[in-house]
Amino acid sequence: MNSFDARTNLEVGGKSYEIHALDALSDRFDLTRLPYSLKILLENLLRHEDGESVTREDIEALASWDAKAEPSREIAFTPARVLLQDFTGVPAVVDLATMREAMRDLGADPDLINPLSQADLVIDHSVMVDHYGSGKALDLNAALEYKRNQERYQFLRWGQGAFKNFSVVPPATGIVHQVNLEYLAQVVYNKTADGAPQAYPDTLVGTDSHTTMINGVGVLGWGVGGIEAEAAMLGQPIPMLIPRVIGFRLLGELAEGATATDLVLTVVQMLREKGVVGNFVEFFGDGLDHLTIADQATISNMCPEYGATVGIFPVDQATLDYLNLTGRSEEQIALVEAYARRQGMFRETGAAEASYTDVLELDLGSVEPSVAGPKRPQDRIALSESKQVIGRHRRELEAERDDGVDPAEARFESEGGDTAVDGQAAHHNGAREVTMDGETFTLSDGDVVIAAITSCTNTSNPDVIVGAGLLAKNAKEKGITVKPWVKTSLAPGSQVVTEYLEKSNLLEPLESLGFDIVGYGCTTCIGNSGPLREEISDAIHGGNLVACSVLSGNRNFEGRIHPDVKMNFLASPPLVVAFAIAGTTNIDLYKDPIARDADGKDVYMKDIWPAKADIDKVVDSTIDREMFRSKYADVFKGDERWRKIDTPEGSLFDWDRDSTYIRKPPFFEGMPREPAPIEEIKGARVLVKVGDSITTDHISPAGSIAPDSPAGKYLLDKGVSQGQFNSYGSRRGNHEVMMRGTFANIRLRNEMAPGTEGGWTRHLPDGEQMSIYDASMQYQKDGVPLIVIAGKEYGTGSSRDWAAKGTRLLGVRAVIAESYERIHRSNLIGMGVLPLQFQNSDDRESLSGEEELDIEGLESGVTEVTVKARGGNGDREFKARVRIDTPKEWDYYMHGGILQYVLRQLASDDRKAA
Repeated sequence: MNSFDARTNLEVGGKSYEIHALDALSDRFDLTRLPYSLKILLENLLRHEDGESVTREDIEALASWDAKAEPSREIAFTPARVLLQDFTGVPAVVDLATMREAMRDLGADPDLINPLSQADLVIDHSVMVDHYGSGKALDLNAALEYKRNQERYQFLRWGQGAFKNFSVVPPATGIVHQVNLEYLAQVVYNKTADGAPQAYPDTLVGTDSHTTMINGVGVLGWGVGGIEAEAAMLGQPIPMLIPRVIGFRLLGELAEGATATDLVLTVVQMLREKGVVGNFVEFFGDGLDHLTIADQATISNMCPEYGATVGIFPVDQATLDYLNLTGRSEEQIALVEAYARRQGMFRETGAAEASYTDVLELDLGSVEPSVAGPKRPQDRIALSESKQVIGRHRRELEAERDDGVDPAEARFESEGGDTAVDGQAAHHNGAREVTMDGETFTLSDGDVVIAAITSCTNTSNPDVIVGAGLLAKNAKEKGITVKPWVKTSLAPGSQVVTEYLEKSNLLEPLESLGFDIVGYGCTTCIGNSGPLREEISDAIHGGNLVACSVLSGNRNFEGRIHPDVKMNFLASPPLVVAFAIAGTTNIDLYKDPIARDADGKDVYMKDIWPAKADIDKVVDSTIDREMFRSKYADVFKGDERWRKIDTPEGSLFDWDRDSTYIRKPPFFEGMPREPAPIEEIKGARVLVKVGDSITTDHISPAGSIAPDSPAGKYLLDKGVSQGQFNSYGSRRGNHEVMMRGTFANIRLRNEMAPGTEGGWTRHLPDGEQMSIYDASMQYQKDGVPLIVIAGKEYGTGSSRDWAAKGTRLLGVRAVIAESYERIHRSNLIGMGVLPLQFQNSDDRESLSGEEELDIEGLESGVTEVTVKARGGNGDREFKARVRIDTPKEWDYYMHGGILQYVLRQLASDDRKAA
């Protein structure tokens, strides 16, 4: 359809492209004040108008957007492509392979299960930091990666051959978001349809919440759950409410010593305090003239940390310059500029501002060096106050430890533990003497045991990487190095980083401080930090020490970085190196000496901190277009290890019943052609009861697998030795492992099992304490439905589909929370789990968790249900809000999940066609 006669031609460089022009609406609507992001959505609706998924009324509703209105109108967004990383991508491909068999069982053509939109998977989440501080670390870690993940990589290579429109970027290429920024993104898509070239905005959804990094180059995209991404690959539009758009005005420029990391930590703090969950955030103002695309991408990357759906910057001259630098063709760059200008999407300095729901403002000159932590990205700490603030957090953990003496502490006391550290009175177990490689030192509370330059947040940004290199160079020249107890690592986001570090002679000084390249991927930031030295780990456990990590990442949630580390701080790459040299967080980096030089003289951070002019000089003279063109010339080819993998063939996957990595999931077993009617929930028990800010890291299996955990016991029973456990992330293609690891985070505090941490609960009504998995199996055997009760911001963090898949496989029928993070709420619906919301926090507090619960009044389209509780704190009832927010979400829920809905639709269409 073309209700507004929007189709027209755009001539660029002697070539004609069909476009859907926004000015076709200008006679009825004032689009000049429409935010940039909504213009992209408007074009998307114009191009996909079909009278069903997208109607004329949808287009009019968006074109007449009321900045102050409460979101209520649902529209259908159809992304141009889907982006996957391997942790979330493997289960997505497993589901597609399973759907092919389900299609066959429903009497339809299994080969209809193919991505209809381009899907790119980048393998970047599997490398672990087993080896470090050595020039051999990169190769040794890569060898271990292939050994551990052979089955997964065989499966992905099968998928690349079996599915159309599906490509895989092999290991050791780079982090998915940086590869997307530097290579995959087109900004303006150029595709032939119906025999004619078409041009339209590059848009996407991704299975990693940090997909928003691409917003930094003007591309609209955000993170979704794996199941929602699968539906998008299969041609389903993404249902969404027309959003509010918060404007963020940037003025001035960064002061000397402040970095893009400091800026983004400030932005995260401001937007979290404002409250922007579910909103778009759009950056504007003349301050953008003083930010690079890498700076913008750093801010956009951490969009999930400030809670918005997107954090986008418009296309401008900096965008064109970046596309040129990263090796895009002249034809593509010309198309981007011409298209953006034609559609009113090109930012010019001093241009009139769009209308926004609300506006925040930041003078870039006010940004000061910062860190964030110890367990949330939004908890920014000015570096000038870090010693005091981190010390307070540390003392709180010390007090928790000292209130209850565990066996390790008792042992330490009986051995005559240290009573003083550096001349100050210490806790009875606040320090440990360690001998390692012939050197003896004292490991104390607050010491940094992991210092990692890692994560897409910063490794895409040459300014902060070069800054770290120059700081390392200055440190080396003064004869200082990192403390021996610090595990150091450098995991670049792309191979281009290595090339410009080598060209600028900055890789060698980083290596001299132990920051050797350990791999090209998302390592420490996702918990792939690898083991600590045994001596360090023993000291931490023996003294129950409050150990710390400092990383240039975007996530620092409890239990995420390393199980031995209790406090985790986000910082810029130069600060990561500085803290590694200091070896402790108990330091004022402005006033206290960071080390002593070869002559025994005190060295302060100011003595080695690089000037901005020096950083700019290296960046400008080192990084060029040819670097990007050469490194991405054979991006899908892979190294010799990748090419030698024995790859299965055939359109249906040959499942190995003995595999502990790739197993056929039960989601479609016995699925009838038509969905069953919605049933009310009766006699449910509470499996998990938790408080506020429970992240998907708390819910979804992540990190290492303990041998005494249900997942560990399963693997041991399958003949897998502990040394071959790998990580939960690497085994996301095996539902047996993942369901056993759901709600098993070592820092989870389930109120159903007071006094415990980890995956424990009590089975009711007998009250026996057992693992959450074992209790779930017993409840399911007895036919008892289960419920999760939670506080505010339930499901924040990464878009982990297993947080919803695992919840469903544990028999959970509903979650009742005080509020939800957007992606996880959507994922729950996508797995057929009912999200309910307390309308009064007192209702949550009134539940002990020992009640039997009924949920009444549940039927399609309702906005409210009645929850009746029996037992526990006494019989009572209350109303709960149904958080199924759109008609399409109701379709998904009624079918038992989004994939079941899509499968039935495709099977029905195929039978009709036959």
